Amino acid sequence: MASSRDRQRKLARAKLDRQLARRAARARRRRQIQAGVGAAVVLLLIVAGTAWALGAFDDDGKQNTAAEEICLWTPQDATANTNLKDVGTPATTGLPTDGVSAMTITTNQGAPITVELDLATAPCGGASMAHLASRSFYDNTKCHEITAEGALRCGDPSGTGLGGPTYSFYNENVPTAPSASPSASPAPDQPPAYPKGTVAMIANPPGANGSQFLIFFKDYQTTDPKFPIIGRVTGGIDVVEKIGALETVDNGSGAKVKPKTDVVIQSLTVGEPVAQATAAPTPTSSATGAPSASPSAG
Repeated sequence: MASSRDRQRKLARAKLDRQLARRAARARRRRQIQAGVGAAVVLLLIVAGTAWALGAFDDDGKQNTAAEEICLWTPQDATANTNLKDVGTPATTGLPTDGVSAMTITTNQGAPITVELDLATAPCGGASMAHLASRSFYDNTKCHEITAEGALRCGDPSGTGLGGPTYSFYNENVPTAPSASPSASPAPDQPPAYPKGTVAMIANPPGANGSQFLIFFKDYQTTDPKFPIIGRVTGGIDVVEKIGALETVDNGSGAKVKPKTDVVIQSLTVGEPVAQATAAPTPTSSATGAPSASPSAG
């Protein structure tokens, strides 16, 4: 009997030892977990404190690093106007707002016409021209009108004067109206609102610019400027003057403004923005279409 009781006591003692060992192991794990959590909390507080000190939680900092929206492109309904062509829209942020871009217009009427787009005064006009050119929007389209203002009107693939992309943008860089003389005409000796070689957008209604543009082949003065200027011709003005002298016929609305000879833009390209040259040429006629250097026209 004694030996049996001794064996039971030994078994009970062994069981108790195992329970105590398991409890000790669990206690050690709890202490390790608590120590790890505590270290993580301390590290998090250090990181958060450093970030706060460096301004990571400063709302103004977030505003300063946000991309600035430069242009607003207003959607146009292509179902209401079937003359519109959907080629997407330009970006609204990250657009260049200084320097110039070179635009080259190759027509069936002679040497290419080169234009300097002014990105400082017309960033949205320049961005739109670059976007449309990258989509071949202008290629193989006709300049459908020689206007009474002395300009060649281009940029409508439909040739109706109603066409364009499925977006529009607001006016920028519209000339200031000249001072009027007592006769309500511009006072003498004032520079024209649109000198020869000016490139400007044209829209109907004004302010809803799309793709149509004017290239002036003679000076145009007005007391009510409404065409936003986007650039100026730097080469090939003689080609523009030649086109401006073409005979015109009825465009179907009773107005004799359509060139009797088709004026086709075979291609229109826009280069990457560059810093503006210090001595910019203004367009003058020459045998090769190359301009001579003189102060800027716009």
